[in-house]
Amino acid sequence: MNLDSLITGFDRGLRTLFAPAATLRPIPGEEMHENQMSAEEKRLSASLMRINHSGEICAQALYQGQAMTAKNPEIAGSLEKASWEETEHLAWTETRIRELGGRKSLLNPFWYVGSLAIGAGVGYIGDRWNLGFLAETERQVERHLASHLTRLPLQDEKSRAIVEQMKIDEVQHATMAVSLGGAELPFPAKIAMKLTSRVMTGITFRI
Repeated sequence: MNLDSLITGFDRGLRTLFAPAATLRPIPGEEMHENQMSAEEKRLSASLMRINHSGEICAQALYQGQAMTAKNPEIAGSLEKASWEETEHLAWTETRIRELGGRKSLLNPFWYVGSLAIGAGVGYIGDRWNLGFLAETERQVERHLASHLTRLPLQDEKSRAIVEQMKIDEVQHATMAVSLGGAELPFPAKIAMKLTSRVMTGITFRI
């Protein structure tokens, strides 16, 4: 890893955390009417979308760390492409949080740094495990998004549209990782990832 890569990575981290994210695709549900919701329902939706936004902060850092240490240029390129789609998710969730009158997590810088370190570490182990970790991460995110669809207020169709498209994209990312040769992670590693995610989402729901 050369100095240019480090400078680029640092710049990307700052933009991820503090600059408005960009999206090429239209925001899912942006053409929908904003249905009436109670103050409590808006708070719930904003809290759930805050979790999803922080999850995308983590995804950006993971992909960046994994791409920096990937051995195969093709794999690094695939990780960069998936990272752009995660940037779009960042833009979608950020916009929806603002519409709901909520706020982003105060702990996003912490989540970013931790995820970047994990991504880089997994990448050093080898590409098969790098991709396997990515695939398992996306599977767990897909299940997490599915659970949010059961918790979001029924009338919050705009948030639901965003979560539905994110869910589709995460499945595609997992499929991509497996097709490139991702290894199946050991069961204890999957459990550790699940427990870590549970702690993070519980904290981010409130902070």
